[in-house]
Amino acid sequence: MRTWTHLQALLLILVSLGLTACGGGGGNPGNVGTTGPTPAPPAATTGSLAVTASGLPAGVNAAIRVNGPSNYQQDLTASQTLSGLAPGSYNLSAAPVTAGGITYTPSPASQGAAVTAGATASVTVAYASAPVSIALSQVAANLDNPTYLTAPSGDARLFIVERAGRIRIVDNGNTLTAPFLDISSRVFTGGEGGLLSMAFDPQFSSNRHFYLYYTDPQQNIVIERFSVGSNPNLADPTSGLVILRIPHPGFTNHFGGQVAFGPDGNLYLATGDGGGAGDPNRNGQNLNSLLGKLLRIDVRNATAAQPYAIPAGNPYANEAGRRAEIWAAGLRNPWRFAFDGSQLYLSDVGQDRREEVNIGAADAAGLNYGWNTMEGTLCYNAATCDRSGLTLPVFEYDHGSNDANGCSITGGFVYRGSAIPGLQGRYFYSDFCRGFLKSFLAGGGSVSEQRDWSVGDIGNVVSFGQDGQGELYLMTSRGIVYKIGRSANP
Repeated sequence: MRTWTHLQALLLILVSLGLTACGGGGGNPGNVGTTGPTPAPPAATTGSLAVTASGLPAGVNAAIRVNGPSNYQQDLTASQTLSGLAPGSYNLSAAPVTAGGITYTPSPASQGAAVTAGATASVTVAYASAPVSIALSQVAANLDNPTYLTAPSGDARLFIVERAGRIRIVDNGNTLTAPFLDISSRVFTGGEGGLLSMAFDPQFSSNRHFYLYYTDPQQNIVIERFSVGSNPNLADPTSGLVILRIPHPGFTNHFGGQVAFGPDGNLYLATGDGGGAGDPNRNGQNLNSLLGKLLRIDVRNATAAQPYAIPAGNPYANEAGRRAEIWAAGLRNPWRFAFDGSQLYLSDVGQDRREEVNIGAADAAGLNYGWNTMEGTLCYNAATCDRSGLTLPVFEYDHGSNDANGCSITGGFVYRGSAIPGLQGRYFYSDFCRGFLKSFLAGGGSVSEQRDWSVGDIGNVVSFGQDGQGELYLMTSRGIVYKIGRSANP
């Protein structure tokens, strides 16, 4: 028994010695590494380009385009570092940007940058501001009461409507002697009557049609289609097709006067309320009358038997006692309106207090602009009035004491030309009584950036016009047509 106990003690001592020799029981740690140099990382194959845009106020985006090898292209609106670029030559081009009526010009407008593998190249585009300034240049004079100016899209000629019943062409700065069309023997020019506007068919290049808005000797409002003859500077006076004739008895004012094609390809025309102070016949709110309305008709397949059709979507097309031609109601004397893409700008001349511009979606049917319940946002000749169901103007101005601010708005166009980028999106208007030139920027149901352009004494502004390139013009009672252009002085 003692012998076994002794052997056990010896074994325990041996085991203890073995564990100590193995380092505490951690087992075989294996190889912990090898000697020699650390391998180098792989060589970089791409580089970076840091673009800095400076000089723009907060919220205004730059307009920078980067082009490079393998058709690389990237547009930037702010400072940015482009990474993972293939080595090679890159070109940066920067365009002017406009905000708040101020154009910011980049410098340099174009520059190059060399990108190398594993490195970052840096370039800077510095924007500097300059206010937009415009001036008027005379393009025609000695005209007989010009009322409108237009041209087919892309056409370099100007077609100027004279109230007496003639259309004149200005070609390369020269007013042609022979009128494009003369229907003066058929036009009533008493009061506010006359040949008031014209519109070229959207398919004019193929069908050669254009449309007139005038008053005839019986004081009816007439929409008539004509065609151009073999000579592009002469219309065929025998080609007339009366599209619509609207009775306008009694008064010689408030004929309206605008005809234009909308973005939907239909023909729109704006009629006055029939005249007399305060709409005595209540035409503006009478949906069985074509007076005091914005009308929409389809003239694509016009014939003598059926000069127009009612477009699908006209709000009163299938309602008894209401005229199917009506698109909008409640107008007093909408002398001018204009489409800007999907938007409609419709100015309406007020009675004694307010001038207004209604702005909204071009496809909004059945709107009621309020006359003669409302004059702008004011109740007309009443202490209270029901505004429910009425569309009130986005912009208006009060006449002021002794008509200090004006008395009869002359609506214009939104600028979409290319000659003055800083004017993009601005709506221009004037007032017959004050002869100013003003503009504003519309958006979100309100206007901003209102500006008076201080163009000097130009007389009574009768109308605006737009040429085939989108540039704007205005016509005065002095028989002069001016073009709105960039001023040589800031």
